[in-house]
Amino acid sequence: MAEPGAEANERPTGSAAAGSAPAAAAPAGPAPRRWRRRVLRALLVLGLALAALAAVLVVRAARMPSRQPPPASPAPIALRPDAELAAHLAGALRLPTVSSPAGPVEPRAFLELHAYLEATFPRVHQALRRETVGDYSLLYTWTGAEPALPALVLLAHLDVVPAEITPAARWTHPPFAGEIADGFVWGRGALDDKIAAVSLLEAAEHLLATGFKPRRTIYLAFGHDEEVGGRQGAARIAAALGGRGVRAELVLDEGLAITRGLLGGIDRPIALVGVAEKGFADVAVTAQVTGGHSSMPPASTAVGVLARAIAAIEADPMPTRLDGVAREMLEYLAPEMAFGRRVLMANLWLLAPVVERVLSGAPSTNALVRTTLAPTMLAGSDRSNALPARASATVNVRILPGDTVDDVTAHLRRVVGDPRVTVESVGEISEASPISPASGDAIFEQLMATVREIEPTAVVAPGLMLGATDARHYAPLTHHVYRFNPMRLGPDDLPRLHGVDERIAVADLHAAVEFYVRLMTRFAR
Repeated sequence: MAEPGAEANERPTGSAAAGSAPAAAAPAGPAPRRWRRRVLRALLVLGLALAALAAVLVVRAARMPSRQPPPASPAPIALRPDAELAAHLAGALRLPTVSSPAGPVEPRAFLELHAYLEATFPRVHQALRRETVGDYSLLYTWTGAEPALPALVLLAHLDVVPAEITPAARWTHPPFAGEIADGFVWGRGALDDKIAAVSLLEAAEHLLATGFKPRRTIYLAFGHDEEVGGRQGAARIAAALGGRGVRAELVLDEGLAITRGLLGGIDRPIALVGVAEKGFADVAVTAQVTGGHSSMPPASTAVGVLARAIAAIEADPMPTRLDGVAREMLEYLAPEMAFGRRVLMANLWLLAPVVERVLSGAPSTNALVRTTLAPTMLAGSDRSNALPARASATVNVRILPGDTVDDVTAHLRRVVGDPRVTVESVGEISEASPISPASGDAIFEQLMATVREIEPTAVVAPGLMLGATDARHYAPLTHHVYRFNPMRLGPDDLPRLHGVDERIAVADLHAAVEFYVRLMTRFAR
């Protein structure tokens, strides 16, 4: 039996043992405080890092210098009265010079246009040498005092697309009437592209009347089949010039224009000068399986296989790339944007993925940052009760500079991933054009300055042509091939291109003639 004092002596020991957990926890009390301090310190460091990053982004945006030339105050040019300019263009619009892959729809209309231009611009036809190329294209040579200098080559085209004349296509004025009304010249070709041909001849006629003699040779080259590829017109003219050893200081063709209201963040006119154009190709996507009668369809038909292939193509487009022309365009536009947008554009080194996502969200800007794939034509059975052994789709491809047709077909084969489906390019192929220089290039800067002389508040930037022009045929003559129309376009004008109610404001026609006068004077004096 234990002594009475022994139990008392043992209780503290037992109590200590029972309470060993709290006793052990007591020295750990500071650990949560240390953990909290570390978390707060990490949050503070993170906050300071984010603040520093935000400061860097803001400072970069604030310090972004404008790339625009200084405002111009050129001496005025006394052109013909606007009524005369309008009448001359209207006369050209009355001749239906429609082209087709097989050739001119009405060959006589092209010959009548040649005669009309000769009668309307007599000085040009007396002083310049005119050649007919490919039966209907025209090449004018204005020999310079120093013909060994690289030449100035200015392009336009004489052909137009057909005009839809149906009850649904309600023309305010008939497409080939060449009417002048409400301050506009109306008709097919007013925007694309007889305005350029007539304005170039007006400019040359004006300069000849003033006694201007160019130092470098000027060529005016007017193709007759641009709307169907330019193979018989522009390609032959370019080959002829190349065969004569002609080198060009500058080639300028139709292309982008002076726009307002088409791009958010800038409330001034924007003049985009095309420094490149996308390539194009048609790709045939063809599914082949066993055909048969529709009363006994198999689990997979050619049409079903093709449909799945098309769905796969639309679900997996070519990747976006914010580089090349698109990136350079944003670098020119960013300094003129509202500050919030400028922060984004001034920091593409970090925020390019965000900008890419925004641009790819709308069809018009999506086309600037990726090669586009558009299924446009389908073919299958010619009878409703027959299962075709073969069903095909045509995918129209617009190729971003940096991609190739081979890149596109490889992408499509990977995406479709079905041995029953073949992918092959068909028909004419045009790879994307080379990119002409912009940043820091003296010729591009002179072109910018000329644009600002007719539109002093314009923001001028390099841009990408989404469609094809005759300019691509002239790439062997120079690295400086640009695409720009000196005319003003708003949102309601875009549907008029190849659409109903094509027209040009008489005031814009005057500005176009003035632009070409200043361009020839600047580059060829």
